Amino acid sequence: MQTIQTYFKHIKSDLPSGLVVFLVALPLCLGIALASGAPLFSGIISGIVGGIIVGSLSNSNVSVSGPAAGLTAIVLSSIATLGSFELFLMAVVLAGVLQLILGFLKAGSISNYFPNNVIEGMLAGIGVIIFLKQIPHAFGYDRDTEGDESFIEQSGGNTFSTLLESFDHISLGATIITLVSLSILIGWDRVPALKKIKALPSALVAVIAGILINEIFKNTGSTLALDSSHLVSLPVLSSFSEISTLFVFPDFGGLSNKNVWTVAVTIAIVASIETLLCIEAGDRLDNYKRYSSTNTELKAQGIGNLLSGMIGGLPMTSVVVRTTANINAGARTKLSAIIHGFFLLISVLLIPGLLNKIPLATLAAILLLIGYKLANPKHLKHFWAQGKFQFIPFLATMLAVVITDLLTGVSIGLFISILFVLHGNLKRAYYYRKESYHSGDIIHIDLAQEVSFLNKAAIKLTLGHLPEDCTVVINAGQSEYIAHDVLDLIREFRDIGGPGRGIKVELVGFKEKYKLENTLEENQHIWTENSAALDLTSNK
Repeated sequence: MQTIQTYFKHIKSDLPSGLVVFLVALPLCLGIALASGAPLFSGIISGIVGGIIVGSLSNSNVSVSGPAAGLTAIVLSSIATLGSFELFLMAVVLAGVLQLILGFLKAGSISNYFPNNVIEGMLAGIGVIIFLKQIPHAFGYDRDTEGDESFIEQSGGNTFSTLLESFDHISLGATIITLVSLSILIGWDRVPALKKIKALPSALVAVIAGILINEIFKNTGSTLALDSSHLVSLPVLSSFSEISTLFVFPDFGGLSNKNVWTVAVTIAIVASIETLLCIEAGDRLDNYKRYSSTNTELKAQGIGNLLSGMIGGLPMTSVVVRTTANINAGARTKLSAIIHGFFLLISVLLIPGLLNKIPLATLAAILLLIGYKLANPKHLKHFWAQGKFQFIPFLATMLAVVITDLLTGVSIGLFISILFVLHGNLKRAYYYRKESYHSGDIIHIDLAQEVSFLNKAAIKLTLGHLPEDCTVVINAGQSEYIAHDVLDLIREFRDIGGPGRGIKVELVGFKEKYKLENTLEENQHIWTENSAALDLTSNK
C-alpha cells in the first residue's frame, strides 16, 4: 500500500486528470446502465466503487475501472434470465468472490501471453469504435446511448447505419458546440501561456464553454438550444433523505439458484479477461512504462465487484476509454482514478442539476480526440513496416473488434497470431543445407532450439525427399527440446528408412540428451546390418 506522501506527490497532475476522467466517465456510467436495462444509478455506483475502492487497491498507476460496455449484453440478458435485478446483484457478488480466488491462484499471469500486435490492434479497434460512435453525438443525433460500443445497436441498426443517419438529423446548435469544444481541446495545449495552467485542463474549459453556449441559446430563445435529451441526465435528489432509495441490495436467496451461479461464472471470466487486456493496454500506453501486477488487479477487481453488487452497482472492469483519457490528461499515479471516483460521488450528492447542463456534444468532442489518438494511422504504418506476420494479426484484431466486440476481436487476433507462430515454427524447425563433395552428396539438417510434434510432418517430408545413396547429417547440437514423436521418426529413418534407400544417416548432438547418437563406426555397423537384412527380405 502506498504511503500518503506517495499518493499526493503528483497531485498537480493527478487532480486535473481525475477531473477529466470524471467528465468522460459520467455519461458513460449512465449510458452503460441504460443500455444494460439496469437502474441509472447502478452505473454511477459502479463508477464510484471502481474509482475509490479498486483505484486504491490496484497497483496500476493509470488504469481506471468502472462499468464496462463489453458486459452490457451479458447484464441485459442476465437480468431477463434471472427475472430480477436483485438476483443479478447476487451474481455480481459471487463473481467478485470468484475473481478474488483467481487472483490468489495467480491467474493474471495469462496476460503475459497476449501478443503486442493483438493488444495494439485491440486499442486501435476501440479507438475506431469511439470515433465512429461519437460522430452522431457530435452532430446532435443521440439515438444510440452514450457508452454503447456494440456494432449491432439495440435500435436494430449498426454503427455505420447510425452514422449515415446522423447526416440527415444534424443539429446546428450541437455542431457549433462540438466545433467550439474541439477548437478549445486542440488549441489549448498549443498556446504556451495556457499550457502552463495545468490545474485548468482543456476538457474542463470545453465543458464550461459548451454549457455557456447552450445557456445563451436558451436565454435568447434561439432554435439552436439543445433540450434535455441532448444533455447529461444524472438522477436528481430533492433531499438527502432520498439517498437510501437509490441503493438496491442483492437477494441472498439466489445462492441456491444454479442460474445465478452460471451468470456469476460468466461475469467473472469475461470481466477478468477484459481487465487483463485493459491492464496490458494501459501499461503499453503509460508514458513512464511501468508494469502492473495482474494478480493484484484481479484481487482488486474482485473486491470491487463484491462491494458494487452488495449496494446495487453494475459489474466492472478496467476500462480502456477511461484509462486512455487518464493517460492523455497527464495522470502520474493512481490517485487520479481515486479522485475521479470522489468526483462522481460528490456530483451525485451536491451538483446533479449543474452537471445535467453539460451537452453530450461537448463530451463527444473529448471522446473524438481520445478515439483518434488510439486509432492514429501511425500505428498502421508501424506494423506495416514490421512485416505481414505482425501487420495481419494487428489489422484483423482491429477490424474484428470494430464489427464484433472486444473479446471476439481479440480471440480472432490471437487465433491468427497462433497460426503464424505455428507456420513460422514449422519453417524454422530445422535448417536444411546441401554440400557437394567428390565422394558423393552430404546433406546437413540442423535442428532448431525447439522441435515440437508440430514439426514432425515437415521433417518427415524432407527426409522422404532426400536423394538416394547420399549421406545425411542430422545435428541436434543446438536443440534444447525435441519431441518424442520426432525422435522416433529420426530413429526409424536411421535404422530402416534411410538404409532402405541407400542413405547413410549420421546423428550429431543427440547422445547426452536422447541417447540416439552413435559413433561413425556404430553407424556403419547399423547401415551394413540393415542393408543386409533388407537385401535378404527382397530376395525372399
